[in-house]
Amino acid sequence: MKHLFSLLLIAFFSNSIVAQTPIVFDAEPENLGNKVNSEFDELSPRISPDGKTLFITRYPANNNGKNNIWVSYLQPNGDWSIAKDIGTPLNVSGSSTSVQSISPDGNTILLSNLYKYFDGSVSGGGCSVSYRQRGGWSFPKGQVIEKYENLNQYVSYYLSNSGQFLLLAVEMKKGFGQKDIYVSFRNPKDPNGWTKPLNLGNIVNTKGDEFGPFLAADDKTLYFVSEGHPGYGNADVWMTKRLDDTWTNWSKPVNMGNKINTPDFDAYFSIDASGEYAYFSSAKNSYGKSDVFRIKMPKEAKPDPVVLIYGKVIDQKTNQPIKAKISYEQLPSGKEVGTANTSPEDMVYKIVLPFGENYGFMASADNYYSVTQNLDLSKLEAYQEMEVNLYLAPIQKDEAIRLNNIFFEFGKSVLKEESYPELNRLVKLLTDNPAITIEINGHTDDIGADADNLKLSQERAAAVVTYLTSKKIGGNRLSSNGFGETKPIADNKNEEGRQLNRRVEFVVKTK
Repeated sequence: MKHLFSLLLIAFFSNSIVAQTPIVFDAEPENLGNKVNSEFDELSPRISPDGKTLFITRYPANNNGKNNIWVSYLQPNGDWSIAKDIGTPLNVSGSSTSVQSISPDGNTILLSNLYKYFDGSVSGGGCSVSYRQRGGWSFPKGQVIEKYENLNQYVSYYLSNSGQFLLLAVEMKKGFGQKDIYVSFRNPKDPNGWTKPLNLGNIVNTKGDEFGPFLAADDKTLYFVSEGHPGYGNADVWMTKRLDDTWTNWSKPVNMGNKINTPDFDAYFSIDASGEYAYFSSAKNSYGKSDVFRIKMPKEAKPDPVVLIYGKVIDQKTNQPIKAKISYEQLPSGKEVGTANTSPEDMVYKIVLPFGENYGFMASADNYYSVTQNLDLSKLEAYQEMEVNLYLAPIQKDEAIRLNNIFFEFGKSVLKEESYPELNRLVKLLTDNPAITIEINGHTDDIGADADNLKLSQERAAAVVTYLTSKKIGGNRLSSNGFGETKPIADNKNEEGRQLNRRVEFVVKTK
């Protein structure tokens, strides 16, 4: 009886640890079917942020006992296409490879291992990035991580949607136990370089193994696997949220509950940008060994909301789509927080913007000036998708180019701080092209007296010139005019049109 009581007591405390804060799912896991799954192991599912492309790691008998990458696409009718081997150069015969993460535009993937250029083979000790190109994927480029160290035979990685943060699960001499989760920050001077890994701290990491990190699109919500936090089995999926920018201050991890976690080994979890579904592998009710499942996420398991923005980059003069790089920045600081590229096949770009900030975003290409857009997400309450075409203005004589992200105090000519990133881009254009002279033109809507509008437009144009001269641009290269309400580009009968008419433009006078 005493022995039985001890067992019951142990079971009670073990279960109470899990029962304190587990996530409760109302839905049941859904097997993705035999087009995705097979009699072999389907492991480590990675869903693209738009929820339309699924990469899986299959453990087939025809690869000498090694893993390789397969891909399936969501069809318009909601079905998944038959999974296909992604092929060379990503899959290498006799070697294990897997996709660790996908960028929002779907054009960049992070891969386990380093690829040897001279023979295409792979080796451990790092990770690589491959870029989508017409007809396939580029040869993977190894990422250089400062003072990289791993004493374990296993490792996992994750590249954030913004492309600024690299999470890695490795075992280092000075860690908390076995594998810990670390973060590295992109080296601004090297597109393939990363800083020395920073341990996320003992709120996330334990004496046991922590691995399989997945950072949600909000860049704050982390899902990870732990054998050290007490859960339902020998490895469970957990969720925590980053509380500040130190990357060592996290909320208490929450177990993802018994719809995800079982008494067996449960790992490798990913969600799309909407946070609507979680994708994971399980051997329960499978076609063969482990299969890919998805489950609808409850509200308490979702990350903070984001906006997925997509569209094309268009030549403002010809109205034709062009290849371009897209970058986005926080306002008013102008700090770049992410980049993307147009797809080489359909010329579409996709970016994900987390809530809580005001953003400027723009496209760039040679011989064009970026016409920027801004989006204030400080009050975003739910996931959204938004189509926004970005326009690039060719830098040509007598072409008017709108400065979108120029902000003034209401009814005044005082520039707001949010305007500085946009104006600094114009400073760079003029500095890089010393032969260019420009004219700054101010315009208003038709609300108010004509004379007042004319005066305001002149003063606002002059304020821009004053800013440019403060940045060492010669006054002889600059002139300004105000046209008030006399040159509308839209109807003044509605607010949308009036907003377009309230603008500052520059015109190249000489090149």
